[in-house]
Amino acid sequence: MGLGDQGAPMARAIATAGFDLQVWVRREASLNELEGLPHTRHESLADLGGASEILGLCLREDSDIEEVLIAGGLLAAMEPGTVLINHGTGLPGYASSLADRAARTGVLVLDAPVSGGRAGAEARRLTTIVGGPEPALAKARPVLDSFSTTIAYMGAVGSGQIGKLINNALLMMNQRSIQDILVLARNLGLDLDRLVDLLLSGTGRSFAVEALTGPVTAANAAHLEVLQAIDMDIFTEAMTALGQDVAQLDAYARPGAHGLPMAAELLAEGLESGPGRSRSVGVRR
Repeated sequence: MGLGDQGAPMARAIATAGFDLQVWVRREASLNELEGLPHTRHESLADLGGASEILGLCLREDSDIEEVLIAGGLLAAMEPGTVLINHGTGLPGYASSLADRAARTGVLVLDAPVSGGRAGAEARRLTTIVGGPEPALAKARPVLDSFSTTIAYMGAVGSGQIGKLINNALLMMNQRSIQDILVLARNLGLDLDRLVDLLLSGTGRSFAVEALTGPVTAANAAHLEVLQAIDMDIFTEAMTALGQDVAQLDAYARPGAHGLPMAAELLAEGLESGPGRSRSVGVRR
């Protein structure tokens, strides 16, 4: 459920791999993403829940998950032994609460947020970060393999979310470091296009550099900034709830999100004035 930016290509991968894809959508137009692929559409969330052995949710926030599971009747309709997978990024505490409630009816829960963005989903090269019972992962693994190149099992329920949040924070910290270097290089009069070529092949290479030369552009950086700032809010709330003081980490990483449009503009100017090379990599979140 959730045929959005990442969920739609994930669903296509599942159907293409030969699994019996069951779906429910709020909007008719969402089904366009599955055109030409075998799938069964359900008219209600309860119907979807009762028909699914493994049910993946690709929704934006924990509150969205709560709405469909409880108000929508999805959880109540699921059979014992069903594996419920939350692919969204959220709070570890919510993941634990959900697993506890689902266990009362015999439903197994995995928190399994993904990293790789739409580009990774389209290429079926996502990293899926999993927390929850190993038997549930064993049952779901063939489905996860259909859109993942890496399945990182982190441990108990909630640890998948912790792993994803740490990954997000580190990305933003790396972005800040790159932004500082790009400003320094500009002030020194260096050719930024040539510098980036160096950084892509030298020991300073990182995914944050690669992303700035491909899918992160001056056109979409402001949108990505908003999403990353939300991720940092979740990171800080989650770590604080777990008894960790991350004020210094937050203070360092958050500017990496807010500086993304500036960095993208700098590189766009450099590429326009440079030799015009084309680079393509996947974007992760």
